[in-house]
Amino acid sequence: MPNHKLIIYQLLPRLFGNTKTLNKTYGSVEENGVGKLNDITDNALVEIKTMGFSHVWYTGVIEHATMTDHSAYGIKTDDPDVVKGRAGSPYAIKDYYDIATDLAVDVPNRLNEFQALVTRTHLNGLKVIIDFVPNHVARTYASDARPPGVRDFGEDDDNTQNFSQQNDFYYIPGQPFVVPGGYNPGGEEFTSPLKDGKFDEFPAKATGNDVFNPAPSINDWFETIKLNYGVYYLDGKKTYFGHVPPLWYKMHHILTYWAEMGVDGFRCDMIEMVPVEFWAWIIPKLKVTYPDLIFIGEAYDKDQYNNYIHNGGFDYLYDKVGLYDAIRRVTCNEPGASTWEINAVWNNHCKGIDQHMLRFMENHDEQRIASRDFAGDASLAMPGMIVSATLATGPVMIYSGQEVGEPAEGTPGFSGDDGRTTIFDYWGVPAHQQWMNNGKFDGANLSSAQKELRGFYSRLLNIVKDNEAISTGEFYELMIANEHQPGFDTMLYIYLRYTQHQKVLVIANFNRTERAINIKIPVELLAQFGLTGAVNFMDLLSGATFSTADVNIGIPVVIGGNSGLLLSL
Repeated sequence: MPNHKLIIYQLLPRLFGNTKTLNKTYGSVEENGVGKLNDITDNALVEIKTMGFSHVWYTGVIEHATMTDHSAYGIKTDDPDVVKGRAGSPYAIKDYYDIATDLAVDVPNRLNEFQALVTRTHLNGLKVIIDFVPNHVARTYASDARPPGVRDFGEDDDNTQNFSQQNDFYYIPGQPFVVPGGYNPGGEEFTSPLKDGKFDEFPAKATGNDVFNPAPSINDWFETIKLNYGVYYLDGKKTYFGHVPPLWYKMHHILTYWAEMGVDGFRCDMIEMVPVEFWAWIIPKLKVTYPDLIFIGEAYDKDQYNNYIHNGGFDYLYDKVGLYDAIRRVTCNEPGASTWEINAVWNNHCKGIDQHMLRFMENHDEQRIASRDFAGDASLAMPGMIVSATLATGPVMIYSGQEVGEPAEGTPGFSGDDGRTTIFDYWGVPAHQQWMNNGKFDGANLSSAQKELRGFYSRLLNIVKDNEAISTGEFYELMIANEHQPGFDTMLYIYLRYTQHQKVLVIANFNRTERAINIKIPVELLAQFGLTGAVNFMDLLSGATFSTADVNIGIPVVIGGNSGLLLSL
């Protein structure tokens, strides 16, 4: 049986290695600082590996548009009127064949610094994931690092046509691009000769979030250009795949370029904005040469999950609309929230594909658990993390800073005070910096509560990694078997994970207070497991022991508020 239980640590190098603590709103790179690829040292990687992780997703390493002037290195300055934030969005790619300039210590040597990071990661027993952003590029896209003979995006386009199967972009012929009104790039203090409310683009190109007019709004992805995969959006999304569109071959070349550099997988951005036929073509084609390459899709339409897995060829998809949303509701004790919503996830829209669903409680798009916008207290996530990590055989992901309770306070600049850690601005991540301790990565500056939280994550992830019942075992829900037991309520979630050799009873308590319940295991399961009479159990998380005089009558347990048990049978 294949092991799908990837344990992924997401980090933004720009934030991860940054030791500066000023955190000035709209601060420059000099003021607020920036992490480097070289800051992700052996020490850091050893600590990540020790926590139980198998993969690191290095977010935002490919060169993207920025307001920082790198012209001293021969890099064309981006127009700030089409850049979001002083640092710029990692999802507005400026050159698919290059590394973000900010992340390098020796800028001309930046690709070598990335390759050294890949090698360092591999030597520490971890695999490397990077972003692939297929739907759009920065408005200032121009590759100066592409290999000889490679044609750039749009280089061969006929820009007099709104759509052509041969074009890489969509055009609005005869009309110039108009920068959205009311945008003040970089804030009041930021000045640049290019900051004039204008951007020279004629004819205008369609905007990344499918806006086919020359004047996108400030709420659109105005800093990006939509790429053309052979879908004519203005003609009822009619498709032209009879001949493989040129863009498909360009993307194949780009992904091959990074795979050859040792990248083990790609987290693919907004996959539903790109036709499934493209994925069905490119993923198998790449796996002929790189059979172990993994593809993770950012997906939000649960009705399309099967399509993108079975037809598109994705290994894994985000489970945001299902499990994340259900767990967030019970974590926050929202009115009407119930753990039966978790049942609906595996029983309905993930049925048969659970091993392909990536579970998480944080990522760069979502609010921090410890923020006032989410739970307000990082420890309230414990039962949700237990379920996210152990519900099924699919992957689990943690976002850097989550394990030490980062609350994401303050107003970085383009990113407001919204409970998220900014991806647009130069910024330090205070709770993470306490763990990082100026590059020692020893957690010396963490509070006792933070150390306890990080210890919980480390124990949980290592159990997930080492226990075959959790990583590859069968699943049996015990909600119906226990819903009439005294002490049961719908803020408890109870299930078994088991193989022939290992059995783990999982009880997550989302209540704020402790619960006592006598857990019943169905007779047919007890017979299958060969369990009868007096039995002892150990909680894998705490080492606490539990016992029953007769397992047929039940297993009496007391579960603390906002916690859980992983009872080894």
